[in-house]
Amino acid sequence: MMKDYTVSGCIVTYNNKDKIARTIDSVLSQTTGVPFHLYVVDNASTDGTADFIRARYPDVTVIDSDKNRGFGAGHNQVLPLLDSKYHVVINPDILLESDVITRLCDYADAHEAVGLLSPQIRFEDGRVQMLGKRSPTVRYLGSHWFHKGDAPSKTMTEYCMLDMPQDRPFPITNATGCFMFFRTAVFCDLGGFDERFFMYLEDCDIARRASLQSEVLHDPTTSVTHLWERGSKKNKKLLLIHVQSILKYFLKWGIRF
Repeated sequence: MMKDYTVSGCIVTYNNKDKIARTIDSVLSQTTGVPFHLYVVDNASTDGTADFIRARYPDVTVIDSDKNRGFGAGHNQVLPLLDSKYHVVINPDILLESDVITRLCDYADAHEAVGLLSPQIRFEDGRVQMLGKRSPTVRYLGSHWFHKGDAPSKTMTEYCMLDMPQDRPFPITNATGCFMFFRTAVFCDLGGFDERFFMYLEDCDIARRASLQSEVLHDPTTSVTHLWERGSKKNKKLLLIHVQSILKYFLKWGIRF
């Protein structure tokens, strides 16, 4: 049965014309159990992304930024427009293969204390991505940064909470920004993302803030596909932005080893 409320979603893009259709198609085609409205905030792309989306998806609301404001500030542009019950932050490299948004709605409907849900994130080949679920520390970030291969270290197991039961949701304080399912009232009450983070760790920050006023859970029974490129390991400019965000995070929350 179709829900009697609306869910909103937002994708922030920057020069994603060659990839964005795959993401939007998957989100719109799979989200069938709830009235859903998608916003796309374009961070001053130079490849025609915004015009491409307008032409191909007339029901999608496209918001043009006058400059590249970053991930969090881009998502915050929809805050004044939201009248939904739930709001989903979606990366332009996410694919949905089932109606995960409606499943998360079902869980949140039954658990009013939940302010943020994070599904399992998988590679396209089905492998689970090892992503932090505890608040970052120097030790955790170092282990995550230098990790190689598929076998997790003891520290990675702890940081990513890989030893938790995988048949039901469990509490976390850190959720990946590639796909975040918020109760809209919580997202708005938090003021969205902290715009001091241009990119990276703004997701750790908002999840931690959300956990102070609501339940923040990881739901391993639902999943989305993330075409993860780990850009800051390949691009020196992104690496610098990543390091700056780590410093901003520790200055805000206090450094922990």
